[in-house]
Amino acid sequence: MSEIGTGDGSTPKLRKISFSGNWRRILTIVLLVLIGYYVVGMIWVHKIDDDLKFVPNDRDKTAGGSYAVEVAAGLIDREINDNRWTANDPFFMPATLLDNMPNYQQGIVSALARFGFELTDQIGRTRGSSQTDKDLQDAAGLLQYSGTVWSWDPTVSLLPTASSEKQYEKARKALISYNQRLAEGRAVFEKRGDNLQATLDRIALDIGSSTAVIDRHIAENSGAYIDFQADDLFYGFKGQAYAYYMILSALSQDYESLIRERELGNAWGQMLESFRSIVELDPYVISNAKTDGQLFPNHLAVQGFYILRARTQLREISNILLK
Repeated sequence: MSEIGTGDGSTPKLRKISFSGNWRRILTIVLLVLIGYYVVGMIWVHKIDDDLKFVPNDRDKTAGGSYAVEVAAGLIDREINDNRWTANDPFFMPATLLDNMPNYQQGIVSALARFGFELTDQIGRTRGSSQTDKDLQDAAGLLQYSGTVWSWDPTVSLLPTASSEKQYEKARKALISYNQRLAEGRAVFEKRGDNLQATLDRIALDIGSSTAVIDRHIAENSGAYIDFQADDLFYGFKGQAYAYYMILSALSQDYESLIRERELGNAWGQMLESFRSIVELDPYVISNAKTDGQLFPNHLAVQGFYILRARTQLREISNILLK
């Protein structure tokens, strides 16, 4: 309530001034701005980059190095520098409300981390008793770093910490350093059949565990009216399959002579086609309906089928390499 004069020298009169209408308009404008910021920002940032013809940038290439290592470095570079890493975005960034893109990106890195271990333990050393390559060891460890760490997390420490992007960038640089030394003849990239066979077995085990997760989730949640976890799993495994497709395609160049000598060309091509089928699954809405439902599909079950098919074909190639 405010005191307002009459202007003619007479006794002032009291008049109510209400601010409720103004505050309501201000709050409405602020709310609309926030909604626009997050919605437009999400649309702007969101990208499921499943380009099967992806080629690394020149900054990730090394003439005379490994094609697979080159692709691994290129995928890291693309996701953290070109597409922008979203899995660790804080609450004030629009991408914090995304879930498909973060899960897809983390699926890519999980496959690259697995490949990093195979480089360290199998391909990048002469024998099991020989010394591991320092760059490969660093890269494999750094790719295990959580993808959800931002620069500052008060629940962990009041001091700034290393973000996911910084750790993955270090891994990328370690892979490039290894590839440069490989091109100069100062590093090892074994092209024996047993190294390749062991690597394929580990990849088969990795995607086999993915099908176990899918099977458990379908058994416990299929038919639910709303399943907010189904798309998280779907895009996580899609990212994993995409990274493996790119790595295995590059390995076919690194091991071109061996694949030709063992007559693995057709089998390798069929295996890649199964991975391609996983990557190309792209429904607008991820459905986890009953597997025997009449109206709606179960996209996790379809994805799991192709993953199992790819796993079987990896095993077939591995068995040929054993002979």
